Amino acid sequence: MAFNGHHMLTTCNHPKSRTTESEATVTDELLLLCRITEVKWPVSLIMKNLTIITEFVLMGLSRDPQIQTMLFVLFLLIYLLTLMGNLMMILVIRTDSHLKTPMYFFLGHLSFLDLCLPSVTMPKMLQNLLSQRKTISMWGCTVQSFFLIFSGSTEACLLSAMAYDRYAAICHPLLYRVVMSRPLCIRMVIAAWTVGFLNSLPNNLFIYNLRFCGPNVIFHFCCELPSLFPLSCTDPTVNEALLAGSCALLGFVTLPLIFFSYSRIISAVLGIHSSGGQGKAFSTCSSHLAVVLLYYVTALFRYMTPLSGSMLEQVVSIQYSMITSLLNPLIYSLKNQEVKAALHKMLKQ
Repeated sequence: MAFNGHHMLTTCNHPKSRTTESEATVTDELLLLCRITEVKWPVSLIMKNLTIITEFVLMGLSRDPQIQTMLFVLFLLIYLLTLMGNLMMILVIRTDSHLKTPMYFFLGHLSFLDLCLPSVTMPKMLQNLLSQRKTISMWGCTVQSFFLIFSGSTEACLLSAMAYDRYAAICHPLLYRVVMSRPLCIRMVIAAWTVGFLNSLPNNLFIYNLRFCGPNVIFHFCCELPSLFPLSCTDPTVNEALLAGSCALLGFVTLPLIFFSYSRIISAVLGIHSSGGQGKAFSTCSSHLAVVLLYYVTALFRYMTPLSGSMLEQVVSIQYSMITSLLNPLIYSLKNQEVKAALHKMLKQ
């Protein structure tokens, strides 16, 4: 005989009740889970009879149709500018023979990542802003979450490598080519991609240990793991601890190298006797450091703090997954004479 969790619950507690199977709701099934110890039925048998969620609803930034239209125009513009800026950087670096130093090698990979990171979320976000049906499959949600963490973690490692490269170039200019050899640069980039992959894979594999039986509404514009955990019918404590631990470890490994590199760079800049050269160096370093810290602060805040459901969480996600990717090509091109010269040369051709 088929087991029905709702029927057993009502029979155990209200013998005269005649609630039918069709009247069982997700709330009743959740209540059944909470009272398993009373009913004494096997967990595996009960879990098989729960409604399993196969898709989620992404509520996005607003439910107002007019605001959604304005948001669509705004984010489409941001996305197109991000694609254009980073594609331009990749083309300039690949075509100009003068941009073959380690800095531009790292910058090329950063531009590629800045194409990938917003492309994980923005196409689906733009689609939902114009659509009445704002759903995403469980598989699609997991894939989106995987590539968010993969791209984001890889970028964090790459920013750390770029900070060390700037330290070597400014503080040890005569040994720069020796210190930042081509094989070392390649190993650093491979390490960044590997760490990003290894940081993302276990977090997203462990999501399959959770069961989602309702509700299925995500008050966000994309699938981030912190937004999925509260929807689980099973205890997500292990998943939350794994995510927080992996993000903390990533921060502890990469941030000290960034702080060390920029502290030494600032010390070297202070030793410049020319006020004009000192001001220019400070302007360049401060803009780089500001973008790096803004990325780290927002990403770590999003993945290491408890979910509150506030609009601030969505603003933070926009900052680390979209705005940073828009700003990077501007910061590294507008303040770089070599890139501007190479771009001018490419446009003239």
